[in-house]
Amino acid sequence: MKITVIGAGNVGATAALRIAEKQLAKEVVLIDIVEGIPQGKALDMYESGPVALFDTRILGSNDYQDSENSDIVLITAGLARKPGMSREDLLMKNTAIIKEVTQQVMKYSKNPIIIMVSNPLDVMTHVAHTVSGLEKERVIGMAGVLDTARFRSFIAEALDVSMQDINAFVLGGHGDSMVPIVKYTSVAGIPLSELMPKEQIDAIVERTRNGGIEIVNHLKTGSAFYAPAASAVEMIEAIVKDRKRIIPCTTLLTGQYGIDNVFCGVPVKIGKNGVEQILELDLAADELEALQKSAALVDENCKSLQSIIA
Repeated sequence: MKITVIGAGNVGATAALRIAEKQLAKEVVLIDIVEGIPQGKALDMYESGPVALFDTRILGSNDYQDSENSDIVLITAGLARKPGMSREDLLMKNTAIIKEVTQQVMKYSKNPIIIMVSNPLDVMTHVAHTVSGLEKERVIGMAGVLDTARFRSFIAEALDVSMQDINAFVLGGHGDSMVPIVKYTSVAGIPLSELMPKEQIDAIVERTRNGGIEIVNHLKTGSAFYAPAASAVEMIEAIVKDRKRIIPCTTLLTGQYGIDNVFCGVPVKIGKNGVEQILELDLAADELEALQKSAALVDENCKSLQSIIA
C-alpha cells in the first residue's frame, strides 16, 4: 500500500504521521510546493519510527512523480481564507489549486482513491471528481466524520460519558449548512432525547455547526488540524483494512434523498473500493429539507465553476 498526502501543512503532516504510526502503508509520500518543508517534516517523522515502533518509509518531495502508483491520495492543499478575501475569491483560487493537484495526481497514478480535505470541502470534491475522471466511488470528501466527531465530543462532555458510547450522524455540507441528525443520535443505544432537554441538544447542535470557527477564534492565526487529520485517517484505515465502516462522508448522490448529481455528506459504507454503499435514512421532514438545502448551495457553487474545471 502506497499513500500520498498532498500538502505538508498541519493537517497533511499530522495525517502522514498518523498513517505511519498505524502502519497503514508501506510507503507514505508527503508532497508540497514549498522546497524543504515536506523533506524536513518527512525525515523528522521517519526518525521517530524506532521510538513509535513503525517501519513505514516516509518520503518528502516537491515532485509529483514520487507519488507514482499511489493507492490512496489524501489532498489537504489549498489556501485559507485571509482578511479581505471573499468566499468567492477563495472558491476560485482553491478550485485552480485542486484542479492542478488532481491533474498531477492522475498523471502518475492510474486508479487511486482520492480523499479530499481541502475547503470548501464539498465543492473541491466535485472538482477532483470532474478533473480526475475517476468513478464516483473513488472520490470521497472528509467532512461528516469530522463534524460528527465534534458533535460526539460535545455530547460526551455534556453528559460526562465515554465518547466511545456515542453514535451520531452529521450530514450535509461542511460548514454552516451541516445537518446534525438528532433522531439517530444515541448514547449506548439510549436516544439522546431521553438524556438531555431539547434546549441543550439545540445548543450542542449550534456549537457543532460553529466547531471550526470556535477553534480559529482561539488560535487567532490558524485552524483545526488534529481532529481533521484523525478523521481523514479513519477513512483511510477503513479502506486499507476493508473494514466496511458506516460513516458519514461526502459522496456523489444520484437521486438519494431527492438529491441528484451533487456531492453531499451522507452515511456510506467504506471499504477497499471506496464508497461501497450509500445508506438512505428515514429523515424527518425538516432534516430532509435542510439536507436538500445544503446540497443546493453546493450545486450552485459547482455550476459557477464549470468554465474553470471543464
